[in-house]
Amino acid sequence: MDRNLKDYGLLVLKGMGMGAADVVPGVSGGTIAFIVGIYEELINSIKSINGTSLKLLFTGKIAAFWKAINANFLLSIVAGIGISIFSLAKLITYLLIYHPILVWAFFFGLVLASTWFVAKDIKQWNWKTILSFIIGAIIAYYITVATPAETSNSLPFIFLSGAIAICAMILPGISGSFILVLMGKYFYIMEAVKTFNIPIMLTFICGAIIGITSFSRVLSFALRKFHDITISVLAGFMLGSLNKVWPWKEIIETYTDSHGEIKPLIEANIMPNQLVWEAIGLMILGFALVYFLEKLSMKGTKA
Repeated sequence: MDRNLKDYGLLVLKGMGMGAADVVPGVSGGTIAFIVGIYEELINSIKSINGTSLKLLFTGKIAAFWKAINANFLLSIVAGIGISIFSLAKLITYLLIYHPILVWAFFFGLVLASTWFVAKDIKQWNWKTILSFIIGAIIAYYITVATPAETSNSLPFIFLSGAIAICAMILPGISGSFILVLMGKYFYIMEAVKTFNIPIMLTFICGAIIGITSFSRVLSFALRKFHDITISVLAGFMLGSLNKVWPWKEIIETYTDSHGEIKPLIEANIMPNQLVWEAIGLMILGFALVYFLEKLSMKGTKA
């Protein structure tokens, strides 16, 4: 696909949207990729990093390798994700602690709208797609109510955490950040990012690279051979994940971070009890943003 500088600038912005979502436990960068119309290209580009393309690299055919893996596209997305993660990690963790209802309300509207628009991509609803949708929703819901585990801080486990979390990050509706929470590594990794802990970050990134290049092949095959069923499962993931992004929560268990601050670890959903109209307004804003991006994406496709 031929792109100009403006197109790549937009891709960086889309990557920033993915990165911002991936920082929030409960929201998936894959959801954002779906909304902005780059999901399948992203999966196929990652899948193209294989033995054949790597052979081009190791034999000095750099230009051929660059083209084979759609590197301009991938580099733009990765740059955007990186910018968001390093610039927004402190801000989003602060907002989640001190203004959680408003943050979750915005993302609730965003994920709800995403579920609707992704489901619209299903060409034919039948018992297979309906069953797949229900199964996806059940799996995502179960993940949102699972209890975080106490796990090792060893480098091999950090590598494994990166490999598993990145697979979730590219699945719409399944939050890689929340998977890290369940594995007991979200706050540990976020602290490593904020303090620029190079060994931990590099180990996590290496695990993520191995995980995403392997899992992308499975996703690409599923989208190509079983498109409607795969999209149904992904839409179900989004619907099931709404349980996690419900704005009103009661703190069940807390943890103390490295600075001695007490922060929430396990929460339970409750009925709306404060900031109701502000939260509804932000839900509508999140929904409207997805609607706008969807229309913008459709317009760009037609052009």
